[in-house]
Amino acid sequence: MSLTDSIDIDSKSEKPVSLIWGCELSSEKDSYTFQVPDEWQYEQQLALRTICLGEKAKDEFHVVEIVPAEDGEAPRAPIPLATLKPSVLPMATLVGVELMPPVTFHLRAGSGPVYISGQHISLMPNLSWEEEEEVEEEESAEESPEKPPKAQAAKKGNVAKKRRLEKEEEPNSISSEDALPGKGRGAGRGKKPAAKK
Repeated sequence: MSLTDSIDIDSKSEKPVSLIWGCELSSEKDSYTFQVPDEWQYEQQLALRTICLGEKAKDEFHVVEIVPAEDGEAPRAPIPLATLKPSVLPMATLVGVELMPPVTFHLRAGSGPVYISGQHISLMPNLSWEEEEEVEEEESAEESPEKPPKAQAAKKGNVAKKRRLEKEEEPNSISSEDALPGKGRGAGRGKKPAAKK
């Protein structure tokens, strides 16, 4: 199921679908906006994981900030996300930074390249138990070979049983004098000689 498939709004359970996401900021392109199409009716989230400098980054401060979305209220100030410098801190791990789209990242200072990576998480509708069972039954019916009728299986079992009985009824080639001792306690064991005092 792709992210662009239609969904059932009445679905009560959802399962997260996670995609790797990343962007690059540099002096040529100093901002990037993460947004999703309006027709996606389920919840979207961007969980940031790392922000790092590229190998060609100059030894200068690189400041990356998040520009808040305009929502009709008074404009809000940008929020600094990381300040990186190759000789001091070339990479930062971001834990617990989860944002709702649209999100705009801006390279405030430095020439880059700066790479931001994370996970694009989307809550997809989950199939109900009945639908999952139906799908599994259909798949197993397609994959499993046809079983022989029960009458044939019973005949195979009877043939094997007859052969076993015939082998047991064959006269033993061992005479009764050479017969092995019966099973039981101590059968087949020799007696130990009594200890001398």
